[in-house]
Amino acid sequence: TQFANGEANILVGTQMIAKGLHVPNVTLVGVVLADFGLHIPDYRSGERTFQVLCQVAGRAGRGPSPGKVIIQSYVPDHYAIEAARQQDYDSFYRHEIAFRKAQRYPPIGKLVRLTFSHQDQAISRKEVFRVAAILRRVAREWGITHLDLIGPAPAYPPRLRNMWRWHLLLRGANPQMLLDKTLLPPRWVVDIDPVTTN
Repeated sequence: TQFANGEANILVGTQMIAKGLHVPNVTLVGVVLADFGLHIPDYRSGERTFQVLCQVAGRAGRGPSPGKVIIQSYVPDHYAIEAARQQDYDSFYRHEIAFRKAQRYPPIGKLVRLTFSHQDQAISRKEVFRVAAILRRVAREWGITHLDLIGPAPAYPPRLRNMWRWHLLLRGANPQMLLDKTLLPPRWVVDIDPVTTN
């Protein structure tokens, strides 16, 4: 409110500022480490980076004065950064869909995320490797070759609410086929077509 009323001239914050803030007198927006989100282990990191940069860029120049946006990045030629700089959705879409086709990520392929959490880090790690070995064995026994098992790997963030998290990803045309032939023990979380994979 103070910023909108002109009582403050500079507002520093996180990407929260990009969402829903409408202040007509904003003429300059700066983004530091704009590529930070690209390095999060999630297949949608490029999409999220593009979205946030476009949103935050849209905060400048909403009133009678023109706006300027400065983006700082260590990978300025990444297609998500470059497309956001140009406000070019079509270019971003072409690059992103090519990446997803090559990797068979949604909407081209299907994903299932399997996550295990435990207060003891060693138990969590041991369990996820045990289940990964079972899934690989079942896939071999049933001749399921059109499916990738990615991981095990620590989830991101690896520790949440005092629980150590590890996960696996199943990627392919029909990952449910492998799950239908495998009985997962308790405490496993199965996320079909997850919104995020970190």
